[in-house]
Amino acid sequence: MTTQIQTPLRGKVTLLGVLRSEVIRMFALKSTGILIALAVVLYVAISAGATWAVGSLLENMGDPSQMQGMEGMGVMSDPGFASETLGSGLVFNQLILGVLGVLLFSGEFTTGSAVSTFLASPQRLRVLTAKTILTVVLTGVIQVISTLIAFIVSKPIAENYNMTLEFVSSSFQSVLWYGTLAVIMAALIGLALGVLLRSSAGGITVLAGVFFVLPIIISIFGSYVDWMSNVSAFLPDQLGMSLATPLSVPTDLELWQQLLGVAGWIVLPLTAGGILLAKRDIK
Repeated sequence: MTTQIQTPLRGKVTLLGVLRSEVIRMFALKSTGILIALAVVLYVAISAGATWAVGSLLENMGDPSQMQGMEGMGVMSDPGFASETLGSGLVFNQLILGVLGVLLFSGEFTTGSAVSTFLASPQRLRVLTAKTILTVVLTGVIQVISTLIAFIVSKPIAENYNMTLEFVSSSFQSVLWYGTLAVIMAALIGLALGVLLRSSAGGITVLAGVFFVLPIIISIFGSYVDWMSNVSAFLPDQLGMSLATPLSVPTDLELWQQLLGVAGWIVLPLTAGGILLAKRDIK
């Protein structure tokens, strides 16, 4: 009697396979669900609250552009301003989903699973590509859903104060799509920081510094150095907000310059992360 030993099957590692495993890994973490829920709830709450606050203010003040000393607030009477109030929570979603991007890669090194990940898929840039695709799709979908829910919740509030809030308006479409782009940019910056720093705490700290601390520092120095005020227009938070809410956050940059700035904040950190990921040891 002879015993036949079957040759083990050898699977081929593909980008789709790596992407599938990343999806399973991400949604297996409790932090993913918490951050997603927080992003949606906080964004809707801030948008609805901002719509109510602006409506109440306009109702009590009338037309601010006609009031002495309040001419600068005339933008609040613009029909598109009601739509821009829905972008009030953008900076918070940038931070929350940026943290999600940081954890997506830094968690590999924090838990020690990076070794098994790159043993299963030795081509490191393929793993980075899969995580990038997942980050773009997930954060984009979350932000679109958040904005649509915010519109549904805020529309009755806006109508109560006779504010114009229309789905097809160019102002709302800017908040919807450019706001989503701004959040995707922040999430990819977070992903790159996770690759570069290999530390969740470090990546989150730097992310918060870029979106909250750096603008304050630039603003302070801008009072003394003229050219520093021009630098602030290219900061990621300013680029995202000026694209999504141009009435509230005006800029001298043209659209192509803003989009080029967004592309730079996405491509450069990810490129640096990819180069270091390919060269450094996995520990």
